[in-house]
Formats: sequence, structure tokens, C-alpha cells
Amino acid sequence: MATFEPRPWTPPPAPPLTGAYETNDELAAAQRWPTGGDGPEDIVLTDDAIAYTGLVDGRILRYPPGGGDASLVANTGGRPLGIELSGDGTLIVCDADLGLMRVTPSGEVSTLVDSFDGEKFVFTNNAAISSDGTIYFTVTSTRYSLHVYVDDLLEHSGTGRLFAYRPDGTVDRLLDGLQFANGVALDSNEDSIFVVETGSYRVIRHWIRGDKLGTTDVFVDNLPGFPDNASFDNGILWVGAPSPRQPLVDKMMPSPWLRKLVYRLPESMKPKPVRHGMLFGFDESGTVRYNLQDSTGSVAITTGARWHDGRLYISALQGSDVFVYDLD
Repeated sequence: MATFEPRPWTPPPAPPLTGAYETNDELAAAQRWPTGGDGPEDIVLTDDAIAYTGLVDGRILRYPPGGGDASLVANTGGRPLGIELSGDGTLIVCDADLGLMRVTPSGEVSTLVDSFDGEKFVFTNNAAISSDGTIYFTVTSTRYSLHVYVDDLLEHSGTGRLFAYRPDGTVDRLLDGLQFANGVALDSNEDSIFVVETGSYRVIRHWIRGDKLGTTDVFVDNLPGFPDNASFDNGILWVGAPSPRQPLVDKMMPSPWLRKLVYRLPESMKPKPVRHGMLFGFDESGTVRYNLQDSTGSVAITTGARWHDGRLYISALQGSDVFVYDLD
């Protein structure tokens, strides 16, 4: 077990839920698609609107177009988080416990990579696939697993990484030192990768082509919630937040000794997500174009969304439903 070593950090004051982030209950109108399980943390859709998601118990489910009963595709044996559709019709799954995996339409499960330079992945999180078949994916932490993710946020030691899994099977580390590396999305031209740093309340942009090759910018800073998954569809970067910022957490971050006290508390007493759904859509300049929330907590612990034909398919870290919101 990792020795808890909190690093001092003073977060910027949380932006108020006004203006571009005005509190609203738009997401409360979303439809519910039951999973029969718990924790559909990510979702992906084919061109003909077949939807896939993964659950806490390792199951990968498939929904027919328009919803209906979900059917079992496979079970990874771990905890699937990020889920992507590759060009050959197979699913690429970031299993938090087992690494980067492939799931065929017939349900065959195999591991693509679960370590780098001899070090096992502790917490594989989210991915995006380029047109050349390269899979860009995050490993959130080298110290803490998904099952104690709050400890990584409280420690703020920045051990998250961004990797590229190439079609020939080689793996490159593109970025390290990330604060709780999370969602991944490619821009419209595949010149850059958007990467969510949950622990810093921001989204960065790492350039993989062009004049800025190899450089990294801050794309959106000081978000009002804990950002999670990211997807880029129809000119918009969608970022979900399972919880708004918590004043108590922000206040304790500059004080390592205070966080050591909190670390020793039982898991039941540590900070938890607030049931207030949040989903933001940014254009490629970083301007907020969509601000969708549910302050009632009916649609909550919202990790992210995918756009498809005027609808948003919204995933959640906890709960038994996928949510479908008519954007248009």
C-alpha cells in the first residue's frame, strides 16, 4: 500500500454557479435506460445508434437503437471505465483494474497492455482512438486504484500519465505528472488530444501534430466541478462532472497535515460526490456553449456524454441508469 504523502496545493477560488455555469435543472428531463446493474461510467455509440456501456461487475452491455433491453456482450473480469469503438468494430475498454483491453462483437476479451517499463498499471481510465488506429489512453495514478480514488485526489502527488498504444503494439508515454489523469478526446482534425486533469479542475490540450507538436496548453481552467470523461462530437468537447467543487476539499488542499487527518478516516467519512449533475460543452476555443445541470440530484454523478444525432447519451459513476437527453 502506498504511503500517503500529500503535496501542498492552493486551488484557485471555485467559480460561482452563475453566468456561463448558471445552476439549472435541464438534465432532469432526460430519459432513463436501466442497466440492471450499477455504474455505467462511460458509453459509446455506433453510427447506427447501437450503444455500449460497462458496469461495476465487469459486464459490457449493448443497447439496440432507441433503447430497450440491454444484452450482455462480455465480462472483462474487472471494472470497465472508458469504452471506445475501433474501426474494425471491436470495443476498446479501459479496465481500471486490468489495463487496456479489446472486446470483440462475439464477446472475446483480450488484454492489449497492462504495464509500461515493467510497472503494472494501477488505474487505467479513459481513451480515444485516432483514424490511424493509435489508442491514446490515461492511467490515472501509479499509487492508488479506482477503489481508493479519493486518496489520490487528496494526496495531489500528480502521478497520472497519458500513453499512446500504436497499431504495431508499441506503447509511448506522452505525458506524466498529471493530476488524476482522466478523460481523453481527439480534436476534429486529430492535431491534439484533450486530457482531463480531475485533480486540477482543468482540461489540457496536448499537440500531436503540426507546429506545436509535443507542446501542452491549458484548454479550460478552474472548472466548477470535478471534471471526468471527455468526448469530442459535432464540434463540441463534452466534459462531465460527477460533482460540483466542494469548499471543504478546496480549503484543506493547502494543508498537508489536515489531509493526513482526513486520510486516516474510514472510507465512509471521506469526501464523496455531491448529487448535482453537471455536463459542459466547449467549442474548440474553450468557450462554454452548453451548460446542462440537474441540481435536484435526479440525474447525478454524471461522468460524461456522447452526442449522436441530436441526443446526448450520459454516463454515471454510480446508479443503475444511462441517461438520454434530447439536445435539439
